[in-house]
Amino acid sequence: MTLQGAGGTQRDLNSQGESALANTVSAQKRNRQSQKRRTRNVQVRTGVKSAVKKVREALEKGDTAGAAVALKAAERTIAKGGSKGVVHKNAVSRKISRLAHAVAKASTK
Repeated sequence: MTLQGAGGTQRDLNSQGESALANTVSAQKRNRQSQKRRTRNVQVRTGVKSAVKKVREALEKGDTAGAAVALKAAERTIAKGGSKGVVHKNAVSRKISRLAHAVAKASTK
């Protein structure tokens, strides 16, 4: 999207509607690359949050079998987010550990 500025200058707008300040071709390319990475990272982070939410919801319902199945899927999704560098490796380990602990605790009741 292009915006008409003062003095007849035109500015490109990024996905958030902010003006892109990149002047050189290489800076414009880096801006495009970072926008692509950002959208990809947001999708991965959203997937991680959704996977965690599914496990928590199954635990709240008291569905231990469903929680165990959701945990297996969540572990894969969270680990994938860590391998892509979107989520820190210690955060990945912490999330998986807490979810596994919660599922184990629910299944012993």
